[in-house]
Amino acid sequence: MTARIASVETFIISLPREVPYLGPLGPGERINERGYLIRHANRAIYPSTDMSVLIKLTADDGTVGWGETYGIIAPDAVTAIIDDVLGPLLLGRDPRDAVVIQEDLYDLMRVRGFFGGFYVDAIAGLDIAIWDLHGKLLGQPVVKLLGGQRSERVPAYVSGLPGRTLDERLALARDFMARGFDAFKYAAAVSFDGIVQEMQVLREGLGPQVKLMVDLHWKFTAQEAVQLIDQLTPFRPYFVEAPCAPEDIEGQAHVGASVRVPLALGEELRTVFEYRPRLERRAMSIVQPEMGHTGMSQFMQIGRMANAFHMKVIPHASIGIGIYQAASLHATAALPNAPMHEYQHSVFDRNLRYVNTRMRCEQGYFYLPEGPGLGIEPHASVWQFIRQKVKP
Repeated sequence: MTARIASVETFIISLPREVPYLGPLGPGERINERGYLIRHANRAIYPSTDMSVLIKLTADDGTVGWGETYGIIAPDAVTAIIDDVLGPLLLGRDPRDAVVIQEDLYDLMRVRGFFGGFYVDAIAGLDIAIWDLHGKLLGQPVVKLLGGQRSERVPAYVSGLPGRTLDERLALARDFMARGFDAFKYAAAVSFDGIVQEMQVLREGLGPQVKLMVDLHWKFTAQEAVQLIDQLTPFRPYFVEAPCAPEDIEGQAHVGASVRVPLALGEELRTVFEYRPRLERRAMSIVQPEMGHTGMSQFMQIGRMANAFHMKVIPHASIGIGIYQAASLHATAALPNAPMHEYQHSVFDRNLRYVNTRMRCEQGYFYLPEGPGLGIEPHASVWQFIRQKVKP
């Protein structure tokens, strides 16, 4: 008898942190009564804690699969979609049909315009859990089910240098260099001393061989981005990320055609349908799928489509306890065109204590989890940080 999905549960996790994501608060920035803050530089809202939505699937033989999805803002929207709509539809389904289930769930609401946002984030978390359950039932790591494993470790780039001053950020990068890392990205949203100046200080302070990247956080118009990237070009960025508004496909394509630096896009995109027009217009040369938005099934489709366009995949990795980070590493290790993976050290390192896994990042590399499925499960200590769901 094949095990079937018997129950679906969701949990909102809120892990306190001393320094907000991206670094200390800037001038005029504050945390509001709901625990959110707005970064003035890119007008985006962030949580002051590490927020995540966990999903637990239990098969009728007792096997458990774990998923995680983007729940950093209004996580109750994600849990409500799963609890009320998607979860009940999984009952009795065969977890070996992961891709089919993902497509079935996506089809349910597309005619109402729900082919993105919280709805697809909810599907992503379920998809990850189904793949984990699938792997455990077969006794195989998920990477082996994705077409084959190309590597046991994935090169990592250090993402974010959360110091108050340029000297502190340079010192932090040098500390990582001493530990074997050779690639660094800083965030324009907290470049209070100037984006070009920060790139110059890092290049001069770290040397010519280091890979340097900057996330522009969608701050600029296309023409402004071209002008800025021209100023950054002498410092040889490995890539420049998110130069203009995510909905501005024409602007993204204009930047891509106008600069001599590789562009990276895609953390906010969820499906191949959103990626395809940007691939066709050569709006970037590096795609950055975020596992918490895409889930495993769409992640692999995006990665293989990018390969057909001769583009690299360097996945995004954001706030979570590590379950969708583990899923992202499994998928990355199965792709032929993924040279490295983002390392959100201020999140990844501190949150590893809340999971049971052999996954780690050291000496410039991520090491994949071990064991069947994703090779990661929540540690008992994480349950003290469950946030109660908002009552309807």
